[in-house]
Amino acid sequence: MNASAQDLTAGLELLPQFSTARDFAIDCDAADILAPYRRQFELPVGANGQPLVYLCGHSLGPAPRAALDYVSEELAEWAQLGVSGHHTATRPWIDYAQNFTKGLQHVTGALANEVVAMNSLTINLHLMMASFYRPVGMRDKILIEEGAFSSDRHAVLGQLAWHKLDAEATLVEVAPRAGEETLRIEDIEAKIEELDSELALVLWPGVQYRTGQAFDCARITRAAHAQGAIAGFDMAHAIGNLPLELHEWGADFAVWCSYKYLNAGPGAIGGCFVHERHFTSSPSRLSGWWGHEPQTRFQMQPEFKPAAGAAGWAVSNPPILSAAPLIASLEMIRSAGIDEMRAKSIRLTAYTERLLRERCGAGLQFITPEAPEDRGCQLSLRVAGGPRRGRRVFDALSDHGIVCDWREPDIVRIAPAPLYNRFVDVFELAEQLCAALKEIS
Repeated sequence: MNASAQDLTAGLELLPQFSTARDFAIDCDAADILAPYRRQFELPVGANGQPLVYLCGHSLGPAPRAALDYVSEELAEWAQLGVSGHHTATRPWIDYAQNFTKGLQHVTGALANEVVAMNSLTINLHLMMASFYRPVGMRDKILIEEGAFSSDRHAVLGQLAWHKLDAEATLVEVAPRAGEETLRIEDIEAKIEELDSELALVLWPGVQYRTGQAFDCARITRAAHAQGAIAGFDMAHAIGNLPLELHEWGADFAVWCSYKYLNAGPGAIGGCFVHERHFTSSPSRLSGWWGHEPQTRFQMQPEFKPAAGAAGWAVSNPPILSAAPLIASLEMIRSAGIDEMRAKSIRLTAYTERLLRERCGAGLQFITPEAPEDRGCQLSLRVAGGPRRGRRVFDALSDHGIVCDWREPDIVRIAPAPLYNRFVDVFELAEQLCAALKEIS
């Protein structure tokens, strides 16, 4: 599912005739085969009743219209069926997790039994580390990136404390080189090799949340395995953004949330991948009854018999009302095709960067890598003039109907997502951003 170098070049085919005129954006939208999917979303509107320019899918995706229908259906069946809905609802609640399997396979590149929708991201991260972070002797180090998402770092520190380990001695972080914003893959590999037999776990993002940098997860996995370590990934900013091949890459586990590029709503059910090679080794786990084999789950026997595959790591029954939107979103993504989404994303993000560079010039610093293979659809920007001016520019964008977000101390993040964003949206962003840069000193 990964786009080849040739595919990446082809993805930029609209740009040789690039123009900063609105007509160019309109022509790009007219040629966009994914354009009809925009109508399948409820996009936030401003005080004038018109849709806002929503470029914040890296934080929370907008609502698919079908998601509203699915939630309404579940509410109606709860009202009509009560407890019987576990067996007789249109989508029986006991087997609800099965509704996500094909869609999660599509966006993760996993086998059917390697994925499961359950819990939330950080809970799943704790569950995975409970199984796969097993410090023994000197092999107790966890490697993460400096500036990792706070919740991931909190979870890692929690695990180290649980094992009564000194975080200063066991948590290792890789930082960008002096004067650089992003990490070099060779520096990650060098640190993995340096830690050697002391390394227990590499926990890495598919896409770094602040910079938008995408990583070669296959290469990181190979480096970790060469030292006898586990390779786990937080795919929160990668799933639904980039084509993934978790099975082929050989990742040991991965976790994600579903409310960003999977558009499943605030606090939506998360998910987990466990490679099939771990199914027969029966690693220790924090178990619960929904991870018990389905055929004997309700016999209420004292012994735990794990369900086959990743489902054996489930703990509780899925929250139906917050899980239903994910069905709608995954159906839409499968219909559009993750590879087709990626192809548009490459074009749209490249257009965004080039337009902003030509229109705004030295007023912006781009933090996100320029090469398509090193990023998804997110672009992280730093406004010239310092954090105070940057915040004022960001606030001006918000005042003019541009929805993006601010990350302390000085980063504006935007994400033109391929299913609902248009080239015209990006043109409007450039108009408002350049105006703000001129007006705010």
